[in-house]
Amino acid sequence: MIIPKPDIDALIKTLRNEKAEFIPIAELGVHPVIKEKFIGKKILTITDEIEFWYKAGYDYVKLQPKIDFNPAKIKTNTNITYNDDGTVFRQWASENCGVITSLKEFEDYVFPELNEIDYQRFEEAKINLLEGLGIVGQYGDIFTMTWEMMGFENFSLALFEDDELIKMINEKIGHIVVNMFENMSQIDEVKALWYSDDIAYANGLMVSPESLDKYFFPWLKKIGDIAKSVNKPLIYHSDGILFDVMNKIIDCGVNALHPIEPKAMNIVDVKEQIGDKLCLIGNIDVDLLARGTKEEVIKNVLFNIENVGMNGGYCVGSGNSIPEYVNFENYVAMIETAKSFHY
Repeated sequence: MIIPKPDIDALIKTLRNEKAEFIPIAELGVHPVIKEKFIGKKILTITDEIEFWYKAGYDYVKLQPKIDFNPAKIKTNTNITYNDDGTVFRQWASENCGVITSLKEFEDYVFPELNEIDYQRFEEAKINLLEGLGIVGQYGDIFTMTWEMMGFENFSLALFEDDELIKMINEKIGHIVVNMFENMSQIDEVKALWYSDDIAYANGLMVSPESLDKYFFPWLKKIGDIAKSVNKPLIYHSDGILFDVMNKIIDCGVNALHPIEPKAMNIVDVKEQIGDKLCLIGNIDVDLLARGTKEEVIKNVLFNIENVGMNGGYCVGSGNSIPEYVNFENYVAMIETAKSFHY
């Protein structure tokens, strides 16, 4: 049984690659079904949300602003749907034709206005935060939404034929998301920022480093500068193998890297190469959590702690997120193993 003793200061210390008194746990996302199973009731309010993060042993509550990028407003078929907590859930990526493939479609698309972004969840959380907890403000996907709105095939062709539409979409989305980070950073209870945007898969980068220099890294640098200006650590999430651009990620002001996807990067190798520059988060394989045994999960957690986390700068967590199909007992074993570890 987990005895909640959250300590946001210890988490922040770890994110800054220092050694706290314990190994924190961290997740980018936990499916509402798992949250509800953990606390034994529906997640209906912000207090329910806080109760989960607290009882599960986290030192923070992860929150996003609410914003509507929903193309249904212009009667366009889409694969974008929403989780119960307001986060975007995509069943599959747009490979061919997206919702914006021409200047006319760009002009017709109803992008959200900055004054439509809703931070009410942050205000409610501030009032209801339990002792020891902080807030982690999270959003992402400037690069991902850019290519998804075009469809990856159209996006890829445009990189070589005419990238004007890419620039327009990327600038529009980037301006909106950076504004969210500016606003989240000014909330005292927000102790860290988390930007998520996949730029790689298990075998390599999704596009060339040169394309990322155009459509991704300038935005990550802006968010890094925001975090630095308020002295709050920045976590960055991307699946895949990132060695080719690791130094660029560091140069953008990132303090912690998530999730160190097991099939893409060996976490011990990552620690040896850049462990003095970045805190590492995650790496417990989601497939192992879903189909492995409790003993295998415990062994994996202890291996990571002993080989990566003994000098600080490591948070236990999954190698992506906690979906609804994860074995609940394995998920609990992961966090209880981390919580019961003592230096």
